[in-house]
Amino acid sequence: MQFSEHWLRSFVNPPLTSAELAHALTMAGLEVEALQNVAPAFAGVVVAQVLAADKHPDADKLRLCRVDAGQGETLQIVCGAPNVAAGMKVPCALVGAELPGIRIKAAKVRGVESFGMLCSARELGLSEDHSGLLALPADAPVGEDIRAYLALDDMLFTLKLTPNRADCLSLNGVAREVGALTGTAVSFPVIPKTTVASDKRRDVMLDAPAACPRYCGRVITGIDAKAPTPEWMKRRLERSGIRAISAVVDVTNYVMLELGQPLHAFDNARLQGAIHVRFPNAGEKLLLLNEQTVEPSADTALIADGRRALALAGIMGGEESGISDVTTELFLESAFFAPDAIAGKARALGFSSDASYRFERGVDFSATLDALERATQLIQEICGGQAGPVTDAVEAGLLPKRSPVRLRVTRAEKILGIPLGADVAARLLKGLDLPFTREGDVITVTPPPHRFDIAIEEDLVEELARLHGYDNIPARLPQGSLAILPQSEQTRSIWRLRRLLAGRDYQEVVNYSFVDAALEADFCANGEPVVLANPIASQMSVMRSSLIGGLVANLVGNLNRRVERIRVFETGRCFVRDARGDQIPGYLQPKRIAGLAAGPTAPEQWGVPTRRADFFDAKADVEALLAPTMATFERVSHPALHPGRAAAVLVNGKTIGLVGELHPLWTQKYDLGSAPVVFELDLDAAQQQPLPAYREISRYPTVVRDLALVVDQGVSAESLRGCLVAAAPAFVREVLPFDLYQGKGVDPEKKSLAFRVVMQDTEKTLSDGEVEAAVMKMIEAAASRFAAKLRS
Repeated sequence: MQFSEHWLRSFVNPPLTSAELAHALTMAGLEVEALQNVAPAFAGVVVAQVLAADKHPDADKLRLCRVDAGQGETLQIVCGAPNVAAGMKVPCALVGAELPGIRIKAAKVRGVESFGMLCSARELGLSEDHSGLLALPADAPVGEDIRAYLALDDMLFTLKLTPNRADCLSLNGVAREVGALTGTAVSFPVIPKTTVASDKRRDVMLDAPAACPRYCGRVITGIDAKAPTPEWMKRRLERSGIRAISAVVDVTNYVMLELGQPLHAFDNARLQGAIHVRFPNAGEKLLLLNEQTVEPSADTALIADGRRALALAGIMGGEESGISDVTTELFLESAFFAPDAIAGKARALGFSSDASYRFERGVDFSATLDALERATQLIQEICGGQAGPVTDAVEAGLLPKRSPVRLRVTRAEKILGIPLGADVAARLLKGLDLPFTREGDVITVTPPPHRFDIAIEEDLVEELARLHGYDNIPARLPQGSLAILPQSEQTRSIWRLRRLLAGRDYQEVVNYSFVDAALEADFCANGEPVVLANPIASQMSVMRSSLIGGLVANLVGNLNRRVERIRVFETGRCFVRDARGDQIPGYLQPKRIAGLAAGPTAPEQWGVPTRRADFFDAKADVEALLAPTMATFERVSHPALHPGRAAAVLVNGKTIGLVGELHPLWTQKYDLGSAPVVFELDLDAAQQQPLPAYREISRYPTVVRDLALVVDQGVSAESLRGCLVAAAPAFVREVLPFDLYQGKGVDPEKKSLAFRVVMQDTEKTLSDGEVEAAVMKMIEAAASRFAAKLRS
């Protein structure tokens, strides 16, 4: 929201400098994002009239001008502007004038003396236009200081408003705030009731009353659409960032800035039948004023006549029904469109408008008729014409309800931490023109139609804080007792896991939870991901159900920058659908920890040969991450991983994650060169650890036996080891696999798995008989379950 300070001070003129006013607004929650001068500093420039513009005797492109600058004598000035002409009024910099970057002196130009300079807009710092002199209106008073005439000592305020303060998207709203903050009287424009001089009218039908509960309109006949817009209005519009177009359009924009009510004017001669506010028909299209043809969605309200669509309701008018220079009759619209009916509609079509920006935040529905009367007044003053009666179609039951809000002053004092009192609170609320009743220390406020942000007690507490002044609320340090929260010995902190991976040379990354749908399809085979309704980018359209896709994207980015050794990890939430039984489908958000390693296992050096990270490196990292918890691994099939180099990670028989090499298909698709290895674990499971348990240290020697068992190719080492451990007596401390053999002496359909069995008793030295009995028991268990045979 940008506006001229002079325009604001025509409503309310507090005894504050521009900087002080900006600070007051900012501290009241209306942040002044920018405060800038309309024009740079200069002096000695006045309004002048060119009396004659003769050809220079020695230059074809120069003119020798006689100029009346109101100094009592005619000045001779040499000018090279192509548009200089006798009779025109222009800015004239007198001798001694200080312009941006230049001081004007008397000088000779091609042998002819020149006493001053006629100025373009760029020479005054008003714009970059230097195609010719800045032409002034014919009624500009000769000799007046140009800064005073063009109000160049004005300042431009740019507010960065939060979405809830739609009431301040107008000069009226900002003036109301300034009056409440400074205690200065506010003077709003007087809007007289228009005299009806024509019986022309047009009926209005609210076919979509929920989207548009109120629509006002009137026909104005006999206007002069070519009438020029007054300079004061053009100046205020341009300083508000709106380009002047034509008188009628400029009036609608001016009233929108002044009152906050967007308006639209239709060429009445191009309309047929009644005005309808309705939803679009199937396949209906509309050419807008921005020359964009759109096919509105089924829930986008339209303004239409009896034959066709005319405008997108509350967003933008149509080209075919717009005002032109030959318009003599117009139909002026002022309506209230429900915020929910407008929100997001313009953005979905790829553009925005001042009207939609206001309507989707909330417009004062009680000022709809006032805005129509104000626009009628200005159009008649500028373009003439006769106004017809107002058609006011309204569904009162669908207008926003203004429910009273109770404010307990004691509650407000407790929240703010300052003593206010009911009298002070009532005075502050009265300054904002908030209607209220008071019963002791309880104030009941009925929010006015322009305040859509007041709904609960805390909203009123915020108003008291703003008006009292945040600077006036003392900053006190909070006081309270602190207690150390209990921490279970069975749960490790996430920071400990992060430090552990960082100690294994991994770098932590933080990726968006939003990912490309292609990543979900490739690495999770997820054909129904959680889709975002309004993604921030097309490649971030779904929620991730795995961290692996983001880590692969990190790898691709680094490889593109010729970084070959990558070791990254991430912790975060994933998002998966949860549809159990007859329940309504929802979403689970499990926390996970994942890592990726690609390239050499260690930085290149002379002491260690270069070796690329493989499955067993990632497996070792997983084991280190879970230690002291013992993890087991089972072959698994996963869409992201190599079919023969992937394993599920199990703790106490429960699957908590996976580890493996990336599938060759994705390695080729994403141009990764060699396949990286990845792991992904459930974070809650990874944080668990067993309680420390005392185990007596034996003073007796260990006994080691190696068993080589021949089993079928399909028997995994882990399952065979589990069988041996289950059959082993209590004094067997470890059963560790150490060799796999396939070759001479072993059936081609078999394989030999070797295990080292470590035995030790805490009370005695084991005898040979006890050792052999334990070994035989384990061999028999393996033979019974897997038909294993001891390799000879």
